[in-house]
Parts: sequence; C-alpha cells; structure tokens
Amino acid sequence: MAEKRDYYEVLGLSKGAGEDEIKKAYREAAKKYHPDLHPGDKEAEEKFKECNEAYEVLSDPQKKERYDRFGHAGVDPSYGAGQGAGGFGGGFDPFGGFSGFGGDFSGAGDLGDIFSSFFGGGRTRQDPNAPRAGGDITASVTITLEEAAKGVEKNIEVARIEVCPDCSGSGCSPGTSAETCPDCRGTGRVTKQARTPLGVINTQTQCPKCGGKGRIVKSPCARCRGGGRVRKNVSLNVKIPPGLDNGNVYKLRGQGDKGVNGGPAGSVNLQINVRPHDFFKRDGANLWCDMHISFAQAALGAELRVPTLDGSVKYTIPSGTQSETVFKLRDKGMPVYGTRSKGDQLVRIKVDVPKKLSEDAKRTLREFDELSGGSLSNQPDEDDKKGFFGK
Repeated sequence: MAEKRDYYEVLGLSKGAGEDEIKKAYREAAKKYHPDLHPGDKEAEEKFKECNEAYEVLSDPQKKERYDRFGHAGVDPSYGAGQGAGGFGGGFDPFGGFSGFGGDFSGAGDLGDIFSSFFGGGRTRQDPNAPRAGGDITASVTITLEEAAKGVEKNIEVARIEVCPDCSGSGCSPGTSAETCPDCRGTGRVTKQARTPLGVINTQTQCPKCGGKGRIVKSPCARCRGGGRVRKNVSLNVKIPPGLDNGNVYKLRGQGDKGVNGGPAGSVNLQINVRPHDFFKRDGANLWCDMHISFAQAALGAELRVPTLDGSVKYTIPSGTQSETVFKLRDKGMPVYGTRSKGDQLVRIKVDVPKKLSEDAKRTLREFDELSGGSLSNQPDEDDKKGFFGK
C-alpha cells in the first residue's frame, strides 16, 4: 500500500494549525484541483480526493486530536495493519469483542455513529460550508446544415441559479446579518456522549439547529428566502464550432448554476439540432446529393455544375455514364469537429427518362435504336424461339 502523505502537508499547513486556517487552506486546494476545472486529469482528481480526506480529519476536533497523537493509525484502522502498535494488526478484530452486545452497530443510531467514528469507518458527513460545484443545465439550439459546416454564433436563453443580488448570497435581509448558532457556538458541530462497553465516549456530529453552518439567519432575505441564491433567466452568446452533428451535446463550462461557498459553476449541456437539408444528406463527415441528368448527357458525356457548401463547381462526366453512378468531390463535405479535416461530397447520378416526347423526338429515338443495334419491338426472332422465348 502506498504511504499516505501527512494531512497537514497535503493542505500546505503547519502542524497545530487552527480551524480557520484549515478551512481556508482546504477551500483554496479544493478550488485548485476540482475535477470540473480539470476534466480528464487523473492526477488532479487524486489530489482533490486527497484534500477531501485531509480536511475530513483535520476539521473534526476529535479526529484531529487522534491524528496529532497517533498519525494515520489514529484515524484509519486499516493503516499499518499487521504492524503491531501502529494499527489493529495481529489478528485483532476491533468489533469482534462486542458481539455479545448486539454485533453490528451500523444501525444502532448514535451508538453506531460513535463506533463508526471511533474506528475511522462508516458514513462520511459532508461539510455544509465546503465549496460545492453548481449544477448543470440542459438547453438546445437549432441550426442549419450550412451553419453546422461553417460554425455560427447563437443567443440562447437559460434559467440558472445565481447569487442573490439583494443579499449578495448571505441569505439575510438588507441591514441584518446572521447570528452565531448558540448550540454549537459557530463551529457547526455538537458533542454527544454515550455509554458503551468501553465507557463514556464523546463524539461530534453536525449541529441540528444550524445544519452545520454555524450561523442562523433570523431575518431572511425576502427575495431568496434565506437561501442566498435565486433562479434567473439569462441570455448567453454561444459560439458553436463547425462540424457538430444533429444530436451532439456541446458543453459550455462555467455557464451553469453558480457554485456554493466559492465552488465552481456548473456547465450548460447544449444539444445541437440540425435541420434537414433540401439537397444534401449528411452521413458523418460526408455529404450525399443526387444530380439529375438527361439521357443525352448520360450517353454523350457532359460538363455539370454541381452545388456544394462552398458554391458550385464544374465536373465532367464521361460518355456512357449509367444511372446510380457515384462520383466523389474530395474535401467538399463537412468539417470533422475539432480537426482541420473535411469529409467528401458524394454525387449520385440519376438519369431522367422523359415522359412526354414529340413525334420528331420519337422518330429520332427509333432511328438511334436501329443504329445502335437495339430492338424496340422486343419480338423474338427465329433463334430466340429455340431458346428462352421458345420455352
């Protein structure tokens, strides 16, 4: 098992640091390494967890006292197991000796909390004054295929939680301030005593009167009702990059609900809706389109003007081009999001057969059919009668 770092060292503190110093150091460290500010950074994530672990111990006076006396072994029974006095090694089961008193204390209310706290395990309690990230918001925007190809700026409306402008987040009505909680005297924690097989044990829990905040708002702000935050409709100018496809979600970091106690803001998860196009059909980074040509163009070959997202281009088809033939215009498709690459435009030929012909046109086609060796009558000759038609 990797050696744990000293908790004071983790938060950049000297041993014996006071409550305010610990809280301030933790907030700075939590902001520095918060995962929302370092997406995908495993090292920052581990440091953030390390800061939380250090703060959980050092912010609890009882745990801090045990840690100052015994180090990690005083707060983590698994630390140093098998090393004698450093932990609970040597096959000693700290809970085994109390099986006659009910065995599992996990559901025993305060008594269970006491044993859980004493041996360093069980449920963890979040500090209500610790920085917390704001929530994410879901929104959507509809754009055209051309806008998806080139990128575009759009204004969107979202309803997000912000700091109350009337009380600046304090939750108190103007001209008033919060009072120190009389039960916990501003610490947010109260001490409970319980008689156990080990004797009387003191444990600290969150103050129920103030919810662990250490202060009580007696005259709450009328606008936020003491919460310190309000929901507000805001307009955001969003630069949508090129290459996003229908159904993609574009994350706007820091534009979501505001954080609590100095925590970072959440994100806006913007769903992209791309309208269907009249001419192009998207297939990933490629674009498909159909080009309709006449029989004469297909037979003789022709120079076509093909529409693209960058304007029309010339393309020469050879004589004898068949219907459903596909030719490719390189780099005329959609951009690949986050890169400089582009897809291709795939053009499918559709040979149109005229439905109405003049008598002159019909006569000309019959002459063409005779010259090309065809047979418009499709009647079997003598050789055919001996073969398929004969059967």
